[in-house]
Amino acid sequence: MDNSSFLLYGANGYTGKLIAQLAKEYGLKPILAGRREEALAPMAKALNTMYHVVDLDDSAKLESVLKEVPLVLHAAGPFKKTAKQMIEACLKTNTHYIDITGEIPVYEMAKTYNDAALQAGIMLMPGAGFDVVPTDCIALFLKNKLPDATSLKLAFASIGGGLSHGTALTMAEDMGEKSAERKDGKIISVPLGHKGMWVDFGLKKLFVMTIPWGDISTAYTTTGIPNIETYTGASPKTFRMLKFQILYNWFLRTSFMRNKAKEKINKKAAGPSDAKRIKSKGLVWGEVKNVRGQTARARLIGPDGYTLTAHASLIIAKKILIGNFKPGYQTPAGCYGADLIMEAPGVTREEIL
Repeated sequence: MDNSSFLLYGANGYTGKLIAQLAKEYGLKPILAGRREEALAPMAKALNTMYHVVDLDDSAKLESVLKEVPLVLHAAGPFKKTAKQMIEACLKTNTHYIDITGEIPVYEMAKTYNDAALQAGIMLMPGAGFDVVPTDCIALFLKNKLPDATSLKLAFASIGGGLSHGTALTMAEDMGEKSAERKDGKIISVPLGHKGMWVDFGLKKLFVMTIPWGDISTAYTTTGIPNIETYTGASPKTFRMLKFQILYNWFLRTSFMRNKAKEKINKKAAGPSDAKRIKSKGLVWGEVKNVRGQTARARLIGPDGYTLTAHASLIIAKKILIGNFKPGYQTPAGCYGADLIMEAPGVTREEIL
C-alpha cells in the first residue's frame, strides 16, 4: 500500500466528484467506487485511475476491495443507511474510515465501535467535511478561550449556495422529524426550529433557527461542553410556520410525502453549478458562555460547503495516509486541533470582541 491511494466510495455523487477532481492538488490518487459502472467508468478514465463496482450489502466484495487500501473516504449518503456496513467492513480489513456525514445518529453509532477500532489500530472519523470540520474547530477554538464554558451555540449559513441531490435526499428522509439539542450532557428531542435569532456573520446579518446538526454529538466529544444548540440560516417566515408543525409533521413523515419530495429532487440538477459554487460563501458563528455569564464569540468565512467539504476531507485523508492519526473514534478538531480548518484554502477566522 502506498501513501497516496485511498478508496472514494460514492465517487459519482456531486460531492464525490468534487473530491475526486481536487485530490490531485493534495498529491492523492482516489480509487473510485460505487454501485453504478456506467457512472464510474468515464470518471475513472478521465482521472486515469482505477474503479470498483461494489454494493455495500455485498460484504465479501466490499472487504476484498478495502483490503487493497489503507483508507476509505465514504461519500455515499444518507449515512444512517450506509455508514454501518462500511465501518464494519473497515474493522475487518484494518482500513481507516472517514465520511462527510452531518447526521447525529451516525456519530453516536460510530462511537460504539471505538473499542473495536482501537483494537484494529484504525481511526473512525465521521464528519470530515463541512459537516462538521469548521463548526467543530470553532467549538474548540472557543472552548480554549473560555475553558469553563457550560453552553455552546453554533450557527452556519451560506450566501449564494444551493443543495446537492445527496444533501436534499437526506433532508427528505428526515421530513417531519424532530430536532435535537444537548442539555446537561444528554441529547434530547426538541421541535425543529424551536429557537431562532439574528446572527452577524461578518459578511451579512442573517436569521438562523435550531436544527439537529452533527455538533450536538461531536462538539460534546471535542469540548465536553454539556449544553449545545445548533442553528442554520432560514427565513423568518419558515421559522414562524414551524410553530404549527405539530399539525402537519405526521403527514410529512408518510412514505407518500417523502417519496414525492425525492421525485422532485431527482428532477433537478445534481447540485449547484461550478459558477454558483465559486461565488458562494460558507459562514460559521459560535458563542460559548460560562455560569458567570462570561462569553466568547468567533466567526469563520470560507468557500461554499461543498468545496470546503472536498478540501477538508482530503486534508484529513492525507494526514492519515502519512501516519498522522489517532486510533479509535475521533472528531476533527479533537484529533487535529482548532486550527485544522485554517489549512483549507480561502478560510478566515476572527474572534468577536
